Formats: sequence, structure tokens, C-alpha cells
Amino acid sequence: MKKIGLTALFALLLLTGCDDGGEKKAQAHLQKAESALAGENFNEAKLQIDSIRILYPKAFEARKQGIKLMQQVDLKEQQKSLVYLDSMMVVKQAQLDSIKGNFVLEKDTAYQEIGNYFYPTQTVEKNIGRSFLRGQVNELGEMSITSIYCAGGKLHHTAVKVSVGETFAETPASKDSYETTDLGRAIEKADYKLGEDGGVIGFIMANPDKNIQLQFIGDKTYKTAMQPNDRKAIVQLSELSRILAAMEQIRKDKKEANLKIEFVTRKMQEDKSETEK
Repeated sequence: MKKIGLTALFALLLLTGCDDGGEKKAQAHLQKAESALAGENFNEAKLQIDSIRILYPKAFEARKQGIKLMQQVDLKEQQKSLVYLDSMMVVKQAQLDSIKGNFVLEKDTAYQEIGNYFYPTQTVEKNIGRSFLRGQVNELGEMSITSIYCAGGKLHHTAVKVSVGETFAETPASKDSYETTDLGRAIEKADYKLGEDGGVIGFIMANPDKNIQLQFIGDKTYKTAMQPNDRKAIVQLSELSRILAAMEQIRKDKKEANLKIEFVTRKMQEDKSETEK
């Protein structure tokens, strides 16, 4: 019994002496993280650093080094992201420059921070007295359509329907409809943003060469045919919207990346100052 007791005690002491909180194993993960960082495999680097925190909570030195390494990972990841975003902005700017001349930008800087692009055939001065569906895209890439009715009589319309044969798309009731007069002529307008248009914009894009029937829906209804130039305007403006929206998203992503870089850089400087004290 005595011999067994001494053997067990020796084994316990041996294990205790070797128990460094998993520091050696944690250091192995740290080395893998450093290699992944060198190869710009940021996800793998983060995974290895997180493994230290989860698997070896008592490996204090490795965890401390892991925190510093994670800061380097975050910094380099955002720096690389900025390089990519800059390259994408160049591509999108070239795409915009190639088609921007096809549209008219209307913007009164006295009261408008964001202007709107229109297709030339759909500007106000060219469509006085006409009932039609007008498209517009603002400088942030947000697209909408406006149903304009002025064929006489009052519909009090708040929705439109487009159809080809038995297939159709219809807007929900507009959240922004209004009525006015111009030189004694009653004019009704209703706006529908992309995504809140009941698929009308998408329907027109899918049927640009077909005879699309347009119906104004209110207390009464009014039917007319969409003109070829109106169909073309919606299709062309959709492409402009896609490019401008992508550019706006790039700007937002760049701002977020710069904020992260600023935060991580400041944190690294603070940690350095604490170490030097």
C-alpha cells in the first residue's frame, strides 16, 4: 500500500510540474496564427488565436501574445480591404463615366443635397400634359418610379399596374402621393421606391421590348400603353442605379475600414505606452 501511495504521489507531482496551463500547446497555435498572418490568411489566423482563448484559458502568456497578434491581424486585414475597395471604386467609376452622359442630372444646390438622374426623354419640360411612368435615380443609387396622371378628370390614384397579356405586376398603395395643378390642369403623382414597387420595375426590365399596358388605379382607373422610350428609360436607369448603389456601398465600407484601422492603431499605441511604463 505504501509503495502504491508513493507512486501515485510521484505521478501527481510530475503532472503538476508539467502543467503550465497548456502554454506549450497554446504557443503552437500562436505560431500557426503567425504563419497564417504572413500568408494573409486572416480567417485562419483568427481561428488559431481564438483556439488559444477557448482551449487554454490558463495559458496567460500565450493569450497575452494572442491579443497583440489579433490586433495585427485586424490592422492588416482592414488595410488589405482598403486596397481592394479602392480598386473596385476605380472599376465602378469607369462604368459610371461610360454611361453617365446618357442621363440628365437635376439638382438645385440651393435646397438639394442629393440630385436625381432622369432619362432625357422623361424630363418635365418634354412631358407636359402626358400621363406616364417616370423613372429616377438619386446620386446615392436609390431608384424609384413616379406615376404621373393628367389625362383629365380625377382618379385620386395611389397605385399602378403593368401587364403583358395575363402576366402583370402591381404596386401597393403609394406612401407618397399628391395632387396639384399646372396652368389649370389637374396633375396626380405617386412615388414608389424600388423594393416597395410590387415588382413593377423588375417586370418592365423583364419585358423591355413588349407592349406593356399601364393602368392607373384609384377611385377609377385609367389605361394607356407604355411608350418604348419609357420602357427604355426604366431599363437604363436600373443599370445606373446598380452602379451608383455599388459605389455608395464601397464608400460606406471604406469609412468602416478606416474607423477600424483608427481604433486598432490607437489601441496598439495605448498598449505600447502601458508596456513602456
